[in-house]
Amino acid sequence: MNKRKLLQSTLAFAVSATLAGGALAQDKPIKIGVTAGPHAQIFEQVRKVAERDGLKIQVIEFSDYVQPNAALASGDLDANSYQHKPYLDQQVKDRGYKFISVGYTVNFPIGIYSKKVRDLKDLKNGARVGIPNDPTNGGRALLVLQDQGLVKLKAGAGLKATPLDVVENPKKLKFVELDAAQLPRSLDDLDASAVNTNYAIPAGLHPGKDAIARESANSPYANLIAVREQDKDKPWVAKLVKAYQSEEIRKFIQAEFKGAVIPGF
Repeated sequence: MNKRKLLQSTLAFAVSATLAGGALAQDKPIKIGVTAGPHAQIFEQVRKVAERDGLKIQVIEFSDYVQPNAALASGDLDANSYQHKPYLDQQVKDRGYKFISVGYTVNFPIGIYSKKVRDLKDLKNGARVGIPNDPTNGGRALLVLQDQGLVKLKAGAGLKATPLDVVENPKKLKFVELDAAQLPRSLDDLDASAVNTNYAIPAGLHPGKDAIARESANSPYANLIAVREQDKDKPWVAKLVKAYQSEEIRKFIQAEFKGAVIPGF
């Protein structure tokens, strides 16, 4: 009888410890990587919404597009929110990341900016135009220039077009490929630059007022929340996506960015 009671007590303690361990695990903040600017601003609001649902979030800012995925792969992050699907797909292909998209967030239509001209047609022959040096965002910039009639890309170049895919360039534009974060600062030296909205806004550029050309809002570049494949079914993931895609966050995006950033959910 004593042995039976001892066994019951031991089992009860084990269950209690397991439950306590689970509670402790839930108390640990979920680490979310974002790029500085709008992504960080939005996620500060998401953090507040998620906490009301019992999910604690720690927002960690990065200054480039490479490190948030590296940190997610290494386990330093639980999720990140800064990239669109074409970029994620390219990263998975190039680096072998085991990531998956669990929900769409916002769309940042890329814009062309200039301190030298007020209209793209005023660019002089041989003008130097900055574009992002990563395959997908560089392709976005070239597609905007094609839509504006400045260049023509070879058939089938698609979303990953590079300057090598330019088959017609009447103004003989010279493309300067730079890290996306450097492009706002390049406007003092170049004739024009394609700047991602999440870098344009912190640099004091308003896409709706300052861009001399802009990508259509109906582009395939909606941003997303990425997690490691093995985490996709964990309860915190569903809570995170629910918080982000809430009506409260939609209204915040619309009020805060006034069309410069568009809800993608």
